[in-house]
Parts: sequence; structure tokens; C-alpha cells
Amino acid sequence: MLKWLAIVLIGLIALLQYQLWFGDGGVAELADIRARADALEEQNVPLRARNARLAAEVIDLQTGLDAIEERGRSDIGMVRADEQFFWVPGVVAESAIVEQRALQSATQAGEEPAP
Repeated sequence: MLKWLAIVLIGLIALLQYQLWFGDGGVAELADIRARADALEEQNVPLRARNARLAAEVIDLQTGLDAIEERGRSDIGMVRADEQFFWVPGVVAESAIVEQRALQSATQAGEEPAP
């Protein structure tokens, strides 16, 4: 009688061990899920950095006029009412030079230039 009970218990333990290591929700599936989660986390790192930069820019635009003024000057060439603008033919603005260099380096690297 004890012999059969021992055999049944050993069989039950073996079945449970099989489920633990190879069954649904077992160790192998857990390792696969962790690997996929790590890969997704690596993809999220640059996206989180971009979101942080954009959030900082939004806060800066909401709270101060300096960022708005800077964007207006660099993007559309705005000048304040108390300033005088002098245009010298043949002289390229510094921001245009920086944009040209970025465009040249992007095209040399084989990347598509940013807008």
C-alpha cells in the first residue's frame, strides 16, 4: 500500500515539475516575456527622451516669452519694435550656416534631412 502511495506521489511531483518548467506560464514562457519586455524598454528610451524635451519646450513656451521670441526670431525672422534690422548682401545669417551644415552632414551620412 505504501509502495503505491509513494509511486503516485512521485508521479504527481513529476507532473507538477513538468508544468513548472515547460507548461503554460512556466519558467520558459517567463523568460520569453522578460526578453520581449527588455526589447520594448530599449525602444522606449529614445522616445522618453524626446517626450521630455518636448515637455520642457511646452512648459517654456507656456511660462516665458523668451522661448516664443527665440522661436520667432529663428523661424520667421521677427524683429522687435525697438530694434533695427540691417541686411548686408552677401552675408549669410549664422542660423542659415548651421542649417546648411546639418543638411550637408545628413545627406553625406545617407540620412533623410530633418524639416
